[in-house]
Amino acid sequence: MELNLLKRRSEYEWEIAPKGRMRVPAIIFASEALISAMDQKVYEQAVNVAMLPGIVGASYAMPDAHWGYGFPIGGVAAFDPDEGGVISAGGVGFDISCGVRCLHTALKRADIMDVQRELANALYHRIPVGVGSTGLVHLGPSEMDAMLSGGAKWAVESGWGTREDLERIEECGQMQGAEPGKVSGRAKERQRDEMGTLGSGNHYLEVQEVTAVYDPAAAKVFGLEIGDAVVMIHCGSRGLGHQIGTEFLKRMAESAAQHGIHLPDRELACAPINSELGRDYLGAMRAAINCALANRQILTHLVRKVFADLLPTATLTLLYDVSHNTCKVEEHRSLKLYVHRKGATRSFGPGHPDVPEALRGVGQPVLIGGSMGTASYVLAGTEQSERLAFSSACHGAGRAMSRHQASRTWRGREVVDGLASRGILIRSPSMRGVAEEAPLAYKDVSEVVDCADAAGLARKVARLEPLVCIKG
Repeated sequence: MELNLLKRRSEYEWEIAPKGRMRVPAIIFASEALISAMDQKVYEQAVNVAMLPGIVGASYAMPDAHWGYGFPIGGVAAFDPDEGGVISAGGVGFDISCGVRCLHTALKRADIMDVQRELANALYHRIPVGVGSTGLVHLGPSEMDAMLSGGAKWAVESGWGTREDLERIEECGQMQGAEPGKVSGRAKERQRDEMGTLGSGNHYLEVQEVTAVYDPAAAKVFGLEIGDAVVMIHCGSRGLGHQIGTEFLKRMAESAAQHGIHLPDRELACAPINSELGRDYLGAMRAAINCALANRQILTHLVRKVFADLLPTATLTLLYDVSHNTCKVEEHRSLKLYVHRKGATRSFGPGHPDVPEALRGVGQPVLIGGSMGTASYVLAGTEQSERLAFSSACHGAGRAMSRHQASRTWRGREVVDGLASRGILIRSPSMRGVAEEAPLAYKDVSEVVDCADAAGLARKVARLEPLVCIKG
């Protein structure tokens, strides 16, 4: 990115002043090294988002930002419905409510390493993964609608988990306002056999070790100690969410002119929040959020069964489940705003009423998944983040090169063997997929997390290193 186009507000905050059709500035949080390496398209997309009707404050980009569809991935924007604010399917993304959950195991690294290969094989054979993967759950029409309305709460009531799990999930596991009737038959058909599956791309299931603690007080509240083994699950709403995004983007693009909306980029297709189309999308998107929450809940149940067979002393209690790729109604600056987070994580600070009571004193867990073979992080939300970016933080490392470029640079078998030499076991149905997700195809997650911490978006609590990775 061309630094001469930016005004440096602080060491980790850069501003693009309003110009042309921009209604607000665009703010990018990054170190000089990170922002210099960002694609120029991040600049262009952050500027375009700042042109949308009803936007409040600024168009924001997180330290992991990279080129996305319409919004940059790592983009955050809030809209006021009383000022003509819009909702954008591109500002949510195709994998609606893709997110991360982290589970304690009550085990240590040594416990995992005693059965590492057996555990890797068992998880791979019992967790459906890969393009078009299907699971053991098959939903008829009434069950589909119940799942889309109930989310993780529906999954727990169906026998996949415990009520205690719901206390550690955003929205207590059930997104209100979901309207299954606004989800197309095609989207439902795509999801009928995909519940309890990881999918492909950057989705994964990892067994990890806590290797560093940065905030002992917060780590104690989160139940994390050096040497602990945890499980991290990263996936979303699968085919259903993608279908909803595809259909509504087309409808929004076709109707923009009749709503008097000038689109700087067709990929920013949107609709007024208070329009019929806007309300229809909200109902469908919220149903997709419930789909993702239910999906991760079923996967948790499957993981627990594998551990029960191989490591029966494991407990697998839920630390937290947090989504990215959402639009949620939140109160900020004394306004009810529709906050889009595309590849960005909510990061409510200490004392926020939406943080589970047991964690409220230190803030919401912010789960940052690494790329395959690299570290992941647990952070905590800050009060400062509310002022900076509507309580938002990064969600991962962010791609440094395209999947096509990565697959031309590395061979999957070489990546698997290289990680095995470091004690990390990879299991995947696709060596091409492994090459596309090679660690060096992503930015340095530690640099991204250090930037988020230094900027005040969230504060570092613990670092996690992979031991086993099941990859789509």
